[in-house]
Amino acid sequence: MDSRVSELFGGCCRPVGGGGALRGRGGAGAGGGSKGKKKSGRNRGGKANNPPYLPPEAEDGNIEYKLKLVNPSQYRFEHLVTQMKWRLQEGRGEAVYQIGVEDNGLLVGLSEEEMRASLKTLRRMAEKVGADITILREREVDYDSDVPRKITEVLVRKVPDNQQFLDLRVAVLGNVDSGKSTLLGVLTQGELDNGRGRARLNLFRHLHEIQSGRTSSISFEILGFNSKGEVVNYSDSRTAEEICESSSKMITFIDLAGHHKYLKTTIFGLTSYCPDFAMLVVSANTGIAGTTREHLGLAMALKVPFFIVVSKVDLCSKATVERTVKQLERILKQPGCNKLPLLVNSDDDAVTAAQQFAQSPNITPIFTLSSVSGENLDLLKVFLNILPPLTNSKEQEELMQQLTEFQVDEIYTVPEVGTVVGGTLSSGICREGESLVVGPTDDGKFLQLKVCSIQRNRSACRVLRAGQAATLALGPFDRSLLRKGMVMVSPEMNPTICSVFEAEIVLLFHATTFRKGFQVTVHVGNVRQTAIVEKIHGKDKLRTGEKAVVRFRFIKHPEYLKIGAKLLFREGVTKGIGHVTDLQAITTEENGLEETLGPGRLTF
Repeated sequence: MDSRVSELFGGCCRPVGGGGALRGRGGAGAGGGSKGKKKSGRNRGGKANNPPYLPPEAEDGNIEYKLKLVNPSQYRFEHLVTQMKWRLQEGRGEAVYQIGVEDNGLLVGLSEEEMRASLKTLRRMAEKVGADITILREREVDYDSDVPRKITEVLVRKVPDNQQFLDLRVAVLGNVDSGKSTLLGVLTQGELDNGRGRARLNLFRHLHEIQSGRTSSISFEILGFNSKGEVVNYSDSRTAEEICESSSKMITFIDLAGHHKYLKTTIFGLTSYCPDFAMLVVSANTGIAGTTREHLGLAMALKVPFFIVVSKVDLCSKATVERTVKQLERILKQPGCNKLPLLVNSDDDAVTAAQQFAQSPNITPIFTLSSVSGENLDLLKVFLNILPPLTNSKEQEELMQQLTEFQVDEIYTVPEVGTVVGGTLSSGICREGESLVVGPTDDGKFLQLKVCSIQRNRSACRVLRAGQAATLALGPFDRSLLRKGMVMVSPEMNPTICSVFEAEIVLLFHATTFRKGFQVTVHVGNVRQTAIVEKIHGKDKLRTGEKAVVRFRFIKHPEYLKIGAKLLFREGVTKGIGHVTDLQAITTEENGLEETLGPGRLTF
């Protein structure tokens, strides 16, 4: 790791393969503090060595520094409770307290007795707001005192009143046969693999997947954590509904395909399901092979924060594992990636990695584990338990105040229920019984429908909020009128659709020259359709690495797009990324208002 590590980690973090120096939080926005309280940053001991610091406490965020919480007055206690509510709201139900740290980040530490009293007060505060606390780690600070002084890091967790549980989505990437499905099977079923793929059998959706052992579709698996940070999975719960009821935090894994011929499915999973994070699984015995680089590039192009899991360490010698880790570090440090690898070897590393990873996009934690022996599997669970959401409560509130927009990613027919669609609510709030319009159809129209019921993670849910993924039952609505890539929106939205749009693109790779008339498959969110290049502004042709504004035309039917949306296109080995800059909208007035097509279906 280079010299930037010390700046990023507040001068307290151990680099990859380094010694055991004291570590702390880093990155802009790490920490948090109550309004208007600042203490002096003096060196208390006067020793020649510099005292260790964390970055100064920030006003926003879910991290709070407290020097001590010993016997506060009633007025002070009420103030502390209000402050805890603010921190929990900022972290969407999670907050981290650093006890024994001044607001400017100075690591002072407390004696055993003071720490015990402070934790007792913190527990009382948590009980008052209906939260649970878990001690993440303790560490000694001895730079200016003969008496041992400790700092304690505490996780406070409370499920927000308006939702069932915290929810994070993690896309699972990696080359074919790297152990992605097996790892998810072990995490979610609670039983180790037998070395021949038994753990992954419950994840497969098709017979040919079981026969070949290769994932070809997108499947979802859930891993819960209760308010005390303990794992909740199928080992002690029979159904997904029981897991949801017992969990205060839920990790939804999106298991994607590793084989190159299923690349379009993998891209659709990354663009459509809006994962918060990506987990890149690399086999220790084969290293970076096959689609690994391609998947790494996709995560970077779509700006999805990713961490790396080196699997199958039980099959290799220690030297082979180290060689694979060094290979990964070398790629991550290249100018194209510009990442700072952080190898996780202990619980302490896992806590640091989770906090740094969420605060700084440059940090890439690396885990080395085995799904057969279970080696270091607990470190990954610690990391996932502490991993905070990317958006804060304010951003969530702003999205919820917008009009309803639900992306259709999957369509099913369920006996005795009817047509069911799966996807993500990108804005607004969706309730049972709500009337929405879905489209665009092949001729650019929107059809009226009613949401009969909602399920999240296979358990019933009455209200769906922005950013949450769910399935919606639409009753007797005709399935043949639906397709992937449609949107369900509020009737007041007056959605804009287009067949022609412009995007500013960068051509990542093309064997020859990219010209007018070239056909590519375009991915924008949940939209996936072939488009033809109509015009390249200011140029006749493009070569690898060049940038330009390009006009595309969908060849089949119009789509619902937004200006600024991330775009990814491909055709064979040709690949490019960019964002939508302009739409040639087809307005609802141009389509005209038509009569009702049948019961419950109105077209615009």
